Amino acid sequence: MMIKQGMKATITIDSIAAGGDGVGRIDGMAVFVPNTCRGDEAEIVLNKVKSGCAYGTVTKILQPSSCRRADFCALSGACGGCDFAHMTYSEQLLVKHQIVQDALTRIGGFKDVSLSDTLPAPRPERYRNKMVFPFGRDEAGYVRGGFFAQNSHTLVPLDDCRQGDEAVSRYLFAVVEYLEETRTTLYDEKTGRGAARRLFVRLAEGTKEAMVVLVANTKKLKEPQVLIDKLLAVESDYEIKSIMLNIHTKPNNLVLGEQNKVLYGKDTISDVLCGLTFSIGAHSFYQINSPQTERLYNTALDMAELCGNETILDLYCGIGTISLFAAKRAKKVIGVEIVRQAIENAKENAAKNGIINTEFMLGSAESIAPKLAQTGLSPSVVVLDPPRKGAEASALDAIIKMNPEKVVYVSCNPATLARDAKYLCAHGYHLKKATPVDMFPNTSHVECCVLLCRTQQ
Repeated sequence: MMIKQGMKATITIDSIAAGGDGVGRIDGMAVFVPNTCRGDEAEIVLNKVKSGCAYGTVTKILQPSSCRRADFCALSGACGGCDFAHMTYSEQLLVKHQIVQDALTRIGGFKDVSLSDTLPAPRPERYRNKMVFPFGRDEAGYVRGGFFAQNSHTLVPLDDCRQGDEAVSRYLFAVVEYLEETRTTLYDEKTGRGAARRLFVRLAEGTKEAMVVLVANTKKLKEPQVLIDKLLAVESDYEIKSIMLNIHTKPNNLVLGEQNKVLYGKDTISDVLCGLTFSIGAHSFYQINSPQTERLYNTALDMAELCGNETILDLYCGIGTISLFAAKRAKKVIGVEIVRQAIENAKENAAKNGIINTEFMLGSAESIAPKLAQTGLSPSVVVLDPPRKGAEASALDAIIKMNPEKVVYVSCNPATLARDAKYLCAHGYHLKKATPVDMFPNTSHVECCVLLCRTQQ
């Protein structure tokens, strides 16, 4: 059969790729199809054909899989926010386990890994403590907030999102009302003109505090008191402690600009996690699923099997969450983070919780870790939780030079995790165990903790 762009075909989905697309075959060629489940029989149209694979979209589900559900969200498939919303939750957990296993096997070259079942989230919906909504206009010309459609910047308007608390949708409605009443212009990516770009909301589940940030291409809002009054009038289980204007005038797709202007309250909110209190700013890295974060960090520290006399190096420490959890079980913890505000928050969080056995250093892991290695630092355990791109070779080389007994690697990207673990295992370590953790229900993203132990000489 000649496989070409635009042709229609019937396909059975037999697996799910790391990016979330279903995978089936036509005459032996792999075809990637979004919004499908294992076991779906579907009619598709091919929209791209390459030398080794093809990409298609569903025109009709002929025989739905037993793993398929249709009741989660009416916008599932249109909105780009939840690419696993069409799957039952039990199937999501199985697929994520397979994604991690495939990465460790194919990229890392690991065989017979002790890979635990995916740790399910205590709450598979309404779990996100951070939400970001770009603004746009609907067909009638009214201001709306929502998410972008998959692989585009076309706005899909939303009245509510089941990934976040209902309070967030109410804040969004209040801000949209403000924008309409004050005739505030909306930012246009093509021209770089217009004011309002997006709404950014943080919720602190442990304290019921809320932060609302209007991100705008301007240093001054029209009638800011109107915005404040509308937000404070919203009825919810959360109390707004911070309303800010984030000044974002650069033509890029970063969520936030560098400068915040407090309109009401203060520039941080407080949350309680694992019995510790944390100050969180708009720019702070903070895991978006609070109940599951406690399980994630406990899983990571349980892997380390701390006795109380260890020195721990925590790379990419953010506002010090893992560092402070570990400090309760260790002799000393050194945290390293490149974001200045995060380091300031980490120090504040240590003081707030009466923790005195931590030290926080400002700088990239790639620059600070080699310097620490040169000083002769030899931590018992290195914990690292890098961004999706993984750790740079300079940071990994520094870990190898410091020669810790254990490395606990927490990652939101199984591919870069597998790559970095392979590098460490080529330099004196072996991968002992791994646990997928579902931090992001209804999406294809999965967190994972792995334990690497120094190979005995």
